[in-house]
Amino acid sequence: MSRPVLIVCSSGGHLLQMLELREAWGGFERMWVTFDKSDTRSLLRDERVVHAFGPTNRNVPNLLRNLGLAIRVLRDERPAAILTTGAGVAVPFAWIGRVLGIPTVYVESVTRIEGLSLSAKLIAPVARRLYGQWPELARRSSGRVRFAGNVLEPR
Repeated sequence: MSRPVLIVCSSGGHLLQMLELREAWGGFERMWVTFDKSDTRSLLRDERVVHAFGPTNRNVPNLLRNLGLAIRVLRDERPAAILTTGAGVAVPFAWIGRVLGIPTVYVESVTRIEGLSLSAKLIAPVARRLYGQWPELARRSSGRVRFAGNVLEPR
């Protein structure tokens, strides 16, 4: 039995950017973790989705709830990898993934040109790979962030 890729992202722009990265994950069995919002219900209607607790910004109770969710989902699913565009919902999944030996790949938002977001900074210590969508961000990162294009470039 193959292990899924776990795709973790906030709703809104983070979800839209992840959908633009379909080439990277489209051929794999997958499971999503995101918020129960109208955009996620519509865009992911044919996908396997687990709903996380939001909001996550400066919300310790939801951080703890999502930590418990991460433990349950990662233990039960044992995904091959975690793929995320952030934001806060991804932090507990990346850290628990590290403890369980599940690699995390983080793709920084296309809006971040010169510096990493808070979620990227929190996930960077445990991420297997960290991608930025602008060469400027990769140059400023001392080799930690890789550049492989961005979601705005025509294919």
